[in-house]
Amino acid sequence: MAKKKADAKLYSVRIGKKEENVFKGKGARQAALKAASRGLKDSDGLIKLREHGQKKDGKWRLHIFKGSVQKIAKPANAPDWMPDTINKPAVKKLRVEKLDKI
Repeated sequence: MAKKKADAKLYSVRIGKKEENVFKGKGARQAALKAASRGLKDSDGLIKLREHGQKKDGKWRLHIFKGSVQKIAKPANAPDWMPDTINKPAVKKLRVEKLDKI
């Protein structure tokens, strides 16, 4: 039997009670890296991503990450159009919360 390729999921960035941006990724970490590179954080400095769609228990998942972005020099094999400094995000997952309603 062939392995099934993982489908990309949608994650909304929550800032306060509002959902600002939507990112697509195979996992929550991939979406958190995208959010961190754009500087999207809550007032307490956390990246909160709500996974679209409910699980079998009827609840939504809220993935909470701590993240930062660091400016680094571009690599030696980088193309000419790339700027001299680039953003390198780093995230660490803290927990997953279950929400009854959005």
